[in-house]
Amino acid sequence: MRLPLLVASFLISTSAAFAQTPAPPAPDAKSSDQPAAKPEGAPHSTTGNVGQPLETGSNSFTEGQVKERFSKMGFGEVKDLRKDDSGIWRGTAQHAGKAVTIGMDYKGNVAAQ
Repeated sequence: MRLPLLVASFLISTSAAFAQTPAPPAPDAKSSDQPAAKPEGAPHSTTGNVGQPLETGSNSFTEGQVKERFSKMGFGEVKDLRKDDSGIWRGTAQHAGKAVTIGMDYKGNVAAQ
């Protein structure tokens, strides 16, 4: 009679130990959800954000880079790309089967309507 109780007691105590999850690491002062600021004179970001307000400024992206960025973000059939007087690349594309107007600023931020 003692052996089954001993075995049951052992199984219960070990399963409770395995069921515990470790505590999440303490937040690091250096880490945050925000991307790190790029140093002065650094080239433009390689990712960009969708839905951010487009900012005017000197845009160093080439047409090929803009098409590639839109393609990686899921936009197909990118057409009629032109850089306007504000330094924003604008054009049209297909997204989820619909025609959309797209734009990309000098930071790589993308807007679509």
